[in-house]
Amino acid sequence: MIKVLVSDDLSEQGVEVFRNAQGIEVDVKIGLKPDELKAIIGNYDGLAVRSATKVTKEIVDAAARLKVVGRAGSGTDNIDKEAATKRGIVVMNTPGGNTVTTAEHALAMLMALVRSIPQATASMRAKKWEKKKFMGTEIYNKTLGVIGMGKIGSVVAERARGLKINVVVYDPFVTPAVAERLGVEIVSLDDLFARADFITVHTPKNKDTENLINKEAFKKMKTGVRIINCARGGIVNEADLYDAIKSGKVAGAALDVFVEEPPSGDHPLLQLEEVICTPHLGASTEEAQVNVSVDIAKQMVDFLINGTINNAVNVPSISGELLATLSPYLTLAERMGSFQSQTITGTLEEVIVEYSGKLIGYDLNPITIYLLQGLLKKIDEDVNFVNALNIANERGIKVVGAKSTGSTDFADLITLKTKTTLGENRLAGTVFGKHDPWIVRIDDFRLETVLEGTMLLFYTQDKPGVIGDIGSTLAKNNINISRMQFGRQEKEGEALVILGVDSLYSEEVFQGLAQLPNIISVKQIQLEG
Repeated sequence: MIKVLVSDDLSEQGVEVFRNAQGIEVDVKIGLKPDELKAIIGNYDGLAVRSATKVTKEIVDAAARLKVVGRAGSGTDNIDKEAATKRGIVVMNTPGGNTVTTAEHALAMLMALVRSIPQATASMRAKKWEKKKFMGTEIYNKTLGVIGMGKIGSVVAERARGLKINVVVYDPFVTPAVAERLGVEIVSLDDLFARADFITVHTPKNKDTENLINKEAFKKMKTGVRIINCARGGIVNEADLYDAIKSGKVAGAALDVFVEEPPSGDHPLLQLEEVICTPHLGASTEEAQVNVSVDIAKQMVDFLINGTINNAVNVPSISGELLATLSPYLTLAERMGSFQSQTITGTLEEVIVEYSGKLIGYDLNPITIYLLQGLLKKIDEDVNFVNALNIANERGIKVVGAKSTGSTDFADLITLKTKTTLGENRLAGTVFGKHDPWIVRIDDFRLETVLEGTMLLFYTQDKPGVIGDIGSTLAKNNINISRMQFGRQEKEGEALVILGVDSLYSEEVFQGLAQLPNIISVKQIQLEG
């Protein structure tokens, strides 16, 4: 008998899916402490969770029978995916199940913010009648700035247009065709800051978006702007937001998320009357909870009974035999995509993946999907090996896969060409040995380096002392270089330097590197491994 444990509060409809599945026995045990879960997890083939259960490495190591962990929702931060993958455990989620409800919550927060509804309610309950104090602001014909046009941001923009709000959006990966279909205008981030009366955030939280809205950003905004964040805590710098509200630059903010959740009772933002807040309710509607519960239950049943993998975040939907053969190339492709996403500029319009060598004898769709997953993860945290192509299509990104019978210097070669509104870029990679992912070309520069860990990419002038200056700066900041590659096109022309380093650098170190003589640009790239 296949056994499934439900350890978080799934809807009854979701639990019924398990109960009605032939050959599956389900236990519902909510509120287990970590030691209690660890003691019993070895008896189960499947584990269904939401956000409360922490599926740590210790839990995974104790799960002798476990084959699948299903998350009723999109975020999987509470699951140790690396540990699960090493144990051969599939991790599934339900991307998109919370899209509409989170978008509606953001708009509800906007409406409550501009009309001071929570504050006015509190005043009435205090037996006051402060009609003049709570003078509101119309949203009609105002401008809403939407940062991030993934699933949720797109719904927000669409609904806002129905409310007769002008919508400007910032998202480097949104094409003009998609913007035209939604009736919105693509602008730069600075332009959005300058024009928007209200700003709502709908991006993943990563090294590029953390503290995206900070004191420098507030300086570029209109006086009286209002901020809404129903995405992730930390995208809006909380201390800088407090200062901007106190100074009068920001008229108010509506927050559903915080850096630390729950925030402390004396959190400065909670002391401001201009701030309204909710306890991470973006996905908390009856419909959304039923949808994600039923969806994850169906996915888990389909996997446990039929072996079908849907919405997996750590494995693709391919056969075990092909997976074993292509595994090194899947790793290569994903890291090439991640590398390219952290180096290109402009709006992505087209992705061309060319394969040559022995690879052309296989079904290469899984490799292309892995590459897209790496390429798009920066802009859509819900992307996985199942929905990567759909996300690309939704964003108007053309994806082309091709096989080449021409000869190369390598037994197998993957070449990634990306076209953006600002130009074209090329990256080529191969597998050295049995499983090591390497890049062998960046645009017109030929060099060879392994794709893993933290890397620094410099474009420089080919002048004496450049490498010495870089090394000295890193040494002064106690940052160790693990490897280095250098390439150039012609003597005393432009050169490219790639360093592997053992630790991340601070903003101060970054500025020091960028200001060195003969440095054209520098970027930090973070990869797996």
